[in-house]
Amino acid sequence: MNTPSASPAETSPRVLVWDAPVRLFHWLMVACFAGAWLSAESERFRLLHVTLGLTMVGLVVFRLLWGVVGTKHARFASFVRGPMAAWQHLKAMFAGRHEGGAGHNPAGALAIVAMLALTLTAGATGWLAYTGSDAAGELHEGVVNGLLALVGLHLAGVLLASLLGRRNLVKPMLTGRAQARPDEGIRSARVGIALLVLAGVLGFWAWQWQQAPAPLQAAAGERHAAQHGEGTRHRDHDD
Repeated sequence: MNTPSASPAETSPRVLVWDAPVRLFHWLMVACFAGAWLSAESERFRLLHVTLGLTMVGLVVFRLLWGVVGTKHARFASFVRGPMAAWQHLKAMFAGRHEGGAGHNPAGALAIVAMLALTLTAGATGWLAYTGSDAAGELHEGVVNGLLALVGLHLAGVLLASLLGRRNLVKPMLTGRAQARPDEGIRSARVGIALLVLAGVLGFWAWQWQQAPAPLQAAAGERHAAQHGEGTRHRDHDD
């Protein structure tokens, strides 16, 4: 009786593929984009919106540098292949031919490059809008909508590739490890670089808070004092 053969992804060992800086970049971008999008229409959270947008621009600049000097699968030269390679990959995927391997696939690579470019464009137009350009504000909104659509397409692609390829493409971006040939693995997660990036982001956020208008900080302090006072009154009442 014939039995279905296992795919390469199912038979390969789990090796370290994604370094810590790439994974940190990915999840910080997710968090910042979500926060910036949710705060876009609120004047009260304008500073938060601007801070998260500038953080995304800084992260993209880092990712461009890391795409040149980073580990094997972080480098653009290892996964950017062009539209024809992406089309061939999609055809093979829908035909049921598994094309495994470590790193980004050609189709996902194009989406990543496009998202990086749109993020920089959104940051530039957003800053111009912040300084008072109405035309830049309209362009910024259009670019962000395009970025949102591309993010949705990227998520759908990850889900589809996970289902058709019978492997979880999200988990490796959390753990850094994926099923691949041993020679495709990397030797170091470069945790120190990731910690430096995280320190830079947190430092920038702290600096932005220090530069915030005094009324904003005063309002935050008043809210904290009111909450603390309310908690004290409740304790006194209970006693």
